[in-house]
Amino acid sequence: MSEIDGAGPVIYIDRSDVHEDRWDALKAAVTGLVAFVETHQPQIATYAIYLDEDTHRMTVVSVHPDSASLERHIEVGAPEFKKLAPLLALREIDVFGHLSRAAVELVRQKAVALGEQPCVALHEQLAGFDRLNAQIPP
Repeated sequence: MSEIDGAGPVIYIDRSDVHEDRWDALKAAVTGLVAFVETHQPQIATYAIYLDEDTHRMTVVSVHPDSASLERHIEVGAPEFKKLAPLLALREIDVFGHLSRAAVELVRQKAVALGEQPCVALHEQLAGFDRLNAQIPP
C-alpha cells in the first residue's frame, strides 16, 4: 500500500456467480440493497448493479470519494450484503485507488463472507486525475 493512506477516489468492482434458480430472489434482494445504500450512504458517488443472466453473473460497481467512504459502505452494508450470500458466490473483487489498512481488511472480510475463495486485487494509481468533487467551468 502507498504511504498516502486513503487519499483520492476509490473504484470498487466485484463479480459474483449467481445460483441459477435464484434470479427472482436476487433481483428482489438487489432492489432492497440499492434502496438501503441510497438511503444510508449518501457519500457514495455511484452505486450500480449489473446482471447477466446468460452467464449467471452479477457485477457491482461503486465509486467512492475516498477510502473512508468504502470503509463506511462495507461496515454499514455488511448485514445487507449477507442477505445475498444464499443467492450467489463472490468470485472476485477489484479495488482501484489508495486504501487505508482498515479498508483493505474490510474488503478481505467481505470476500470471505460472500465467497468460497474469491480473488481480491488491489490496484494503486500510478497517474491520472479525478473530477468527482471539482467545479467544472461553464
